[in-house]
Amino acid sequence: MESLIKFVQDEFVTTKDFPKFSAGDTITVYYEIREGEKVRTQFFRGVVLQRRGTGSSETFTIRKMSGTVGVERIFPINLPALQKVEVNKRGKVRRARIFYFRNLTGKKARIKEARRK
Repeated sequence: MESLIKFVQDEFVTTKDFPKFSAGDTITVYYEIREGEKVRTQFFRGVVLQRRGTGSSETFTIRKMSGTVGVERIFPINLPALQKVEVNKRGKVRRARIFYFRNLTGKKARIKEARRK
């Protein structure tokens, strides 16, 4: 059954080419918003907390600070409204899911920049 699902995902689901990013990276996601008949592009810039799932059901969670309030948003990788993803900064973290980041404030909430190729 799993091989059948994987075959269908590989053959029929269109995948988008986004740069590689992982937990700890600061990224900007550009996506379309439809308001009635108007379509506009909005962006969401924040730190990636996790990537979850595989194939067409993969999602990633981004957290940003809006004033003093933390805002998190979950994006599916194959969301048709996603236009592009830009990696602003590569972060060096030891975990694949950095939920501890939610409890950090001030200077502790900084992530060191990784020296990746």
